[in-house]
Amino acid sequence: MSKKHQELMEEILALAGLAIKGTTPWDIQVHDPRFYRRALTEAELGLGESYMDGWWDVDQLDEFIYRILRARLDEKIRRSWHILLKLASARLFNLQSRRRAFIIGERHYDLGNDLFLNMLDKRMNYSCAYWESAATLDEAQEKKLDLICRKIHLEPGIRVLDLGCGWGAFGKYAAERYGATVVGLTVSKQQVELGKKLCEGLPVEFRLMDYRDIDGVFDRIVSVGMIEHVGCKNYRTYFEVANRCLTDNGLFLLHTIGEIRSTATVNPWTHKYIFPNGMLPSIAQLGKAMEGLFVMEDWHSFGQYYDTTLMAWYRNVTSNWGKLKDTYDDRFYRMWKFFLLSSAGSFRARRDQLWQIVLSKKGIAGGYQAVR
Repeated sequence: MSKKHQELMEEILALAGLAIKGTTPWDIQVHDPRFYRRALTEAELGLGESYMDGWWDVDQLDEFIYRILRARLDEKIRRSWHILLKLASARLFNLQSRRRAFIIGERHYDLGNDLFLNMLDKRMNYSCAYWESAATLDEAQEKKLDLICRKIHLEPGIRVLDLGCGWGAFGKYAAERYGATVVGLTVSKQQVELGKKLCEGLPVEFRLMDYRDIDGVFDRIVSVGMIEHVGCKNYRTYFEVANRCLTDNGLFLLHTIGEIRSTATVNPWTHKYIFPNGMLPSIAQLGKAMEGLFVMEDWHSFGQYYDTTLMAWYRNVTSNWGKLKDTYDDRFYRMWKFFLLSSAGSFRARRDQLWQIVLSKKGIAGGYQAVR
């Protein structure tokens, strides 16, 4: 049976110009023949778990995934019934309810500040950088922060709500460079702990709370890489909260990864190991959720820069692994490499997108001038 599975895998990979035990850096080397059946029946979950278990390797994992996705080989794999059942449950149940809101904080963002300190830029941005005229990760992330500030017309004294503030990268930059006052929400205890230290002495407040519980009215709202944890059953509520908390003449900037088609499910491997209950919105889902609440002033797509950002994070993790290996085992290391490199391959294949969307409640009089 494993021989038949191997032959089928060889046929499928050949459609993308890939080979088993080939000579290019993106040809895979299989160490355990159980890999073939597992990958063919469990799709993303089987591919990722078998890599974590050391059943296969490839010199350039990012290029391997890029070629798979560019050729849409993932659409040729039939998932087993138990995976399909889990995907169905994501459609039926609200996996991102208020009761479950803190799961992502506990299982991902609270993995350890040491991991993220050794992976991210000096300002601790855990989202796509803006590499226009930037040579380093630090420069590209500062350009992203400044781009956001300019897009929302930030000025001294303006009060900003940061939905999903992370370690306070935006809040610190907005307070230091633009004189803004920022209230940031996160569901991660470790982000609050480190964020308060990084923003000490600045008008940046951290609140450990679910976005649905925020009160008050703000001149601007920023949400960078947070709606990916909201879930399609809650998109409307998310935009209603933003509408309620924004002044009539305010601006709301949404920075999000996007899907090319609408889905109500999650990637099984990513859900299990990286972002529990994570879900990427589509253009149609966002449009329906914000309908009647906001005027779309600007939509900026630069997903190609997430490939570059992820590869920079990967280089940071690998070069700093000596500082982390006593805390995280080898299986975690392989898991994290698979996460970063497969994500880079997905953006390179343009299967995932990155959008910055500027919204207003009533429309900017005279029109909004796009900033790039």
